[in-house]
Amino acid sequence: MLAINPAFFTSLTERQTPEYLWIGCSDSRVPANEIVGMMPGDIFVHRNVANLVSNISSSAGTTDAAGVAAVLGKERMGLIDNWLMHIKDTYYKYQDCMKKLPDQQAVVNKLCELNVIEQAFNVSNTTIVRSAWEKKQELNVHALIYRLSDGILRDLNFTVSRAEELDSTYKNALAKLTQ
Repeated sequence: MLAINPAFFTSLTERQTPEYLWIGCSDSRVPANEIVGMMPGDIFVHRNVANLVSNISSSAGTTDAAGVAAVLGKERMGLIDNWLMHIKDTYYKYQDCMKKLPDQQAVVNKLCELNVIEQAFNVSNTTIVRSAWEKKQELNVHALIYRLSDGILRDLNFTVSRAEELDSTYKNALAKLTQ
């Protein structure tokens, strides 16, 4: 980094004022700040298995997520099964849509997309987000998916900036994914 930018580390020590929160998969191939063209410190990154939002206070996931693929397997994996049960619930919720897909890879990728929408919905329902909206603070929640095969970050048609938009945005985003 010093060869590219001699002031990199000096400027890094001055940065920690992110306007964005990225909740995403812990996949090491997905450098959140680089994907969105930001420097370290410009975006706060929370990584976890399968980008789940169940008990933490935008959601971005990846295709080909191993955590999501693990849900489709029959074998038990141990403690991680407790974490991933939310994705299994998503699979069962949309299993009719999944049955129409041509192969297992398409199922995994569709489940990744549906999971991101579900997690963006969960973020939008947290007390922190709801409170911000009630106070008329500017806050947007986006559902994005990063496709590892081409490196493109895609919008999943879920962007919410007010509580009143949440249900219709959620339903519309799911309708586009499950047609």
